[in-house]
Amino acid sequence: MDPTLKTKTTEALKEGILAFSPQMKTAAKYVIDYPSDFGLDSIRETARKAQVSTYTLVNMAKNMGFESYEAFRQPYRHALVASAAVRADPDWIALHRDSSEFGKIYADAAKNTLSIVTHSLERQQLKELEDITEMLISANAVYLTAVRSSYAAAYYLHYVGRMALPTLQLIPRHRNSAIDDLNDAKEGDVLIAITVTPYSRETIEACAFAKKKGVKLLLITDSEVVSPELQTEHTLVASTLTTHNFGCFSGMMALIELLMAFLMKRGGLASRERIKSYEKLRIENNAYWVAQKKH
Repeated sequence: MDPTLKTKTTEALKEGILAFSPQMKTAAKYVIDYPSDFGLDSIRETARKAQVSTYTLVNMAKNMGFESYEAFRQPYRHALVASAAVRADPDWIALHRDSSEFGKIYADAAKNTLSIVTHSLERQQLKELEDITEMLISANAVYLTAVRSSYAAAYYLHYVGRMALPTLQLIPRHRNSAIDDLNDAKEGDVLIAITVTPYSRETIEACAFAKKKGVKLLLITDSEVVSPELQTEHTLVASTLTTHNFGCFSGMMALIELLMAFLMKRGGLASRERIKSYEKLRIENNAYWVAQKKH
C-alpha cells in the first residue's frame, strides 16, 4: 500500500470539507481529528463516536473515490503505529487503580493526562514550530485572544510570553470586545487565538475580522478543522480528551510551554535581560511573600 495514502486522503478531506453536506462535514472532521480511532474502530463504533449514521460514512467513502468504506479506512489502519496502541499502566498508576473506587478515578485521569500530553507533542512538526516562532518574532504587533476556559491558557501564555515577545498583547482589554481591540491591526500583525470545543463565537468572529484586515492567524485548538471557512497561516492542535465533563487542558498547556521555549530561545539575550528586569521589578515592589525571621 502507498505509505502516503493516509496523508493524501486527510488532505483531500480538508480541501473538500466545504462542499460536503452537514453530516458529511461532521464525519470528515472526526476522521481528521481522530485518525487512529478511525483506523481501529468498526464502522458502527465510528458512527457512534462521530454522531453520524453508518450510511453517512459509506457515502463519504464513495465521495472520496473509494470502492467501499473498508477501502477508505484501510490507509488509516495501515498507518497505525505502536504509539496508537493501548499501553499498559505504569506501576504507580496500576497500584492506585487496584486500591479503591477513587483509585480507579485517579488512575484513569492520570493515564489520560499522560496520553494527551504525549499525543499533543508528538504530532507537532519541528519546521512548523520554527516558522511560527519567526512569524511571531518578526510581527509588528501580536494579539492574543481567548474566552472562558481557554482564557486561562491565553493569560498564562501572555504573562510569560511577553518577556520574550514584548509586542504580545492580550485582548480584549478594559471589557471591550476582541474586535474593538483589533480595529487598528494591519498587515504585518499576527493574531493568536485559543479556542476548544464548543468553539467560542466571539473568538471565531475575531479571527474572521482579523483575516479581512490582512492579519496573519495562529490558531491553537483541539481540531484541524474548526471553521472550514477560516484560513489560518498555522494551526497547532492539542488533544483535550477527558475522563470527566470538561476538556482536559494538559496537552494544550504542554504545547504552549513548547511554543514559549522556542520564543525564549529565539529571543536570545534580549529575552533574558527582559526576564531579569521583570524579576528585579517584582523584588523591588515586594511582590513575593518572605517568611519573617524569628527573634
